[in-house]
Amino acid sequence: MIGIIVGLIVALVIIVVVISAIQQHKEKQEAEKRALAAKQKAIIDETEELIVNMGNLPPNPGVIEILNRRSLNAAKKMLQIMPDARTKSRVNDLESRLKAAEDLALNNSNREESFTLPDNEQHLVAILQTIKKLRIILKSEQSKGTLDAQTFMREDMRLDAMQLKISIETLIKRGNQAYAKEMIGSARQYFEKALTTLANHPHKTEYTEAKTNEINDKLDEITAMLKTTNAEDRAKKAKSEEDDLDMLFQPKKKW
Repeated sequence: MIGIIVGLIVALVIIVVVISAIQQHKEKQEAEKRALAAKQKAIIDETEELIVNMGNLPPNPGVIEILNRRSLNAAKKMLQIMPDARTKSRVNDLESRLKAAEDLALNNSNREESFTLPDNEQHLVAILQTIKKLRIILKSEQSKGTLDAQTFMREDMRLDAMQLKISIETLIKRGNQAYAKEMIGSARQYFEKALTTLANHPHKTEYTEAKTNEINDKLDEITAMLKTTNAEDRAKKAKSEEDDLDMLFQPKKKW
């Protein structure tokens, strides 16, 4: 009897240990699933925020299509990990939105939109940050194989051109403001920095050529003005020295 009781106790302990191990394994699997699902949700949330922020940029249907596909792929992975009605509904919504984005991109593939530089500095910084994030995501999608090399190059070059334009137009604007306030040294620094940025940019376009000529003309104007100013200063200095000599050697008055 004692042997039977001991055997039952051992069997019970083994059963408890096995059940506990199975429970821990299930909990671990559930935690891993939640972590994977949270990762995909973070991708969706980041992408949705970028789509909203793109409202501050000229319309770019190609990038909107890429972002919608990124959200859809993440939602599909979420559905595989943790299938539920809410995620299924979201997948359906994103599929419809992607189809609309594809149609829009197809009809506006060669359309170029103008861009007005915002006056608010914080607004400008936010736009530049959005462009940088978009370029990082495009590179990531291309590395994962969800974006072909040709599309990546086309869209990345568009974003790069916009980023360059914002930088150059900002420097020119600040240079003109300094010039208007007769802060000639500061104005020249802004224009020279813009010129260096254009010279170092790998892609030469009509825009870069036009801005290079515009900035060079401005720098020539500043150089000519400085020469005139220096000549006037020298003339004033010479006149002042001449007046001092006249005062020194003029006949003394008798009192």
